Amino acid sequence: MIRSLNVMTSYAASVARLGSGQYVTALGKRPEKPLELYEFENCPFCRKVREALCLLDLEVFIYPCPKGGTRFRPRAVELGGKQQFPYLVDPNTGQRMYESNDIIRYLFETYGDVNVAKGVMPGPLTTASSMLASWTRGLGGSRARPSRAPEKPLELWSFEASPYCRIVRETLCRLELPYLLHNVAKGSPRRPDFIARSGRMMVPYLSDPNTGVAMFESADIVAWLEKTYGAPGT
Repeated sequence: MIRSLNVMTSYAASVARLGSGQYVTALGKRPEKPLELYEFENCPFCRKVREALCLLDLEVFIYPCPKGGTRFRPRAVELGGKQQFPYLVDPNTGQRMYESNDIIRYLFETYGDVNVAKGVMPGPLTTASSMLASWTRGLGGSRARPSRAPEKPLELWSFEASPYCRIVRETLCRLELPYLLHNVAKGSPRRPDFIARSGRMMVPYLSDPNTGVAMFESADIVAWLEKTYGAPGT
């Protein structure tokens, strides 16, 4: 896709969701371990869960399960018994669950403010706008491409509403590259530590423990991921 069109349609997806996943809301207790989410980027129901994770400033291991994927889809079926996404695993409580609305309710009740949860619980309009956001991105992040698996998960600093972060997440998804997602939406208490690490408040920011590479700029990140982990000739 032409770069300008890619960015424009990613902005359109953010507009469709009215910028949801841009700010942190009231936070509750913090989990000791990152959560785990089996999902794929262009799934409207997965998007709703990622927005909730961003609102609650939660770190999560993302295991991309695009259509045609062979790396994590079988594991998700093994864990949950069916091929349905999103699928959340919380190693802190032992909770495992399907259904985006149930997951969102659980996240707010466990790691947020129950009173806030009542105001953000998604209804039909939320689902419709999330589907519209998916439509604006076409097949972005929905189908797998051959790739080399990294030995260790990558790390991505991001927030859901950023159109540039979305472009990077789609690439990670279609290449089936697992990563630890550090949500740093506006108001996130993680931002000072991130700035101390990276030198500035700018996302997306990718760090690869397998190669020692760390970088900003969505276009550069995408090109590097394709070159490093994309299968030759694809």
